[in-house]
Amino acid sequence: MCLGVPGQIIAVRGAVAVVDFWGTRKDVRLDILEVAVRPGDYIVNHAGYAIRRIADDQVMDTLAMYEIVLCEAGEDPLAAAFAGEVPA
Repeated sequence: MCLGVPGQIIAVRGAVAVVDFWGTRKDVRLDILEVAVRPGDYIVNHAGYAIRRIADDQVMDTLAMYEIVLCEAGEDPLAAAFAGEVPA
């Protein structure tokens, strides 16, 4: 199963953004995004690419939905996936 993950843009450097995912920061490519983004915006990341900007009025609902999914899973699969990618 593939899952797009929401995150907040911290910085933009050309076609790459530094994005915060629940305290874990990763570089995300902006090449296929059709709208301009800036720090503070939220995006949905899939496989290292921003696939859409989350509208300001949808951010809280989107984050709440992901929190519910993570709590229902009984563990945090996103944290486990990111932990495997982040150097110790």
